[in-house]
Amino acid sequence: MKVVIAAAGTAGHINPGLAIANKIKEEQKGSEIIFIGTTRGLENDLVPRAGYELKTIEAYGLSKKISIDNFKKMYKTYKGLGQAKKILQEFNPDIVIGTGGYICGAVITAAHKLNIPTMIHESNAFPGKAVKMLAKNVDTILVSFEDAKARIKNAKNIVCTGTPVKIQKRNYTLSEKIKIIQECGLDTSKPIVLVYGGSQGAQKINEALIEIIENNLNKSYQVVWATGPKQYDIIKEQLEDRSININKIPNMKILSYIYNMEEMMNISDLIVARSGAMTITEISALGKASILVPLPNVSNNHQLYNAKVLENIKAAKIIENQALNGEILNTTISQIVSNKEKFIKMGNNASKIYIKNTKEKIYEQILQLVNRENIL
Repeated sequence: MKVVIAAAGTAGHINPGLAIANKIKEEQKGSEIIFIGTTRGLENDLVPRAGYELKTIEAYGLSKKISIDNFKKMYKTYKGLGQAKKILQEFNPDIVIGTGGYICGAVITAAHKLNIPTMIHESNAFPGKAVKMLAKNVDTILVSFEDAKARIKNAKNIVCTGTPVKIQKRNYTLSEKIKIIQECGLDTSKPIVLVYGGSQGAQKINEALIEIIENNLNKSYQVVWATGPKQYDIIKEQLEDRSININKIPNMKILSYIYNMEEMMNISDLIVARSGAMTITEISALGKASILVPLPNVSNNHQLYNAKVLENIKAAKIIENQALNGEILNTTISQIVSNKEKFIKMGNNASKIYIKNTKEKIYEQILQLVNRENIL
């Protein structure tokens, strides 16, 4: 099978594409797969690192404002359509799959014009502009959440498959769990709250944690907090200004980045995080209670819609970014972790939306589409 995957920008767009590529290679070792991206996103690191060829075209997100800069981007994006068409004609794929980013518009449109079967995978509960714009021409749209289906109009075929993630649920024995907790320098008798804001951290969440530390609010629970590499030294300095040693805070372990994230998520009782699509899927895969702080000012406010997927089934509490502070975060954490039955029930509710065998379901849809086209 010859496959083109269009993915650009963030890891949330690129990693699902890589997971799909790896699944195809696993099932059909002789498959040829290339990626199409831009010269600006994480695809330039992640795709070659995973062993796949990356070809680049010009593609930009367009604003509604009339400006010279926007007209330049429109011209370059139109030029990118021609670049995508040329790559597809030369490679002659059996299918073109888009997993996110502005790149999908040009690549999927070019594939449609060349009568190549097309598929889009949408990770968010509120589909992006590109998905809505392309819906009527795409052969199959795969979504992560059932909520997304009603928000896509005029689609030929929508299937809820979930999003492939690396993080998996681990059923540790009690002794294994105690060993992991002790190796982290944590107390086995207190609830563990895992706090992170993505690979770069989340400033608003970090500010709230500093307030909790300064006022010594986390006496009944302990926190494992990933600040993000760029913010660790800043936070260390801010704490030093308050005469607080970052390595000697009661019930608090502060790291710049968590490398054993799967372990930490599995042993935690509560997760505090942003609400990107991958995070929501990981939380549901592990069946964890969560407090979600949606990132504001993102396209279509999609993180809020992602968070509501869990809030609507009583698996999570949402604190909006502008409302977040140390007192509110501490109160919300305390209300959940003080009641073991409550956070276990929230975690069980989160598990209800997790879709198992995601990669297998996606691969099945790819085969159906490619085989259908071959028959026709």
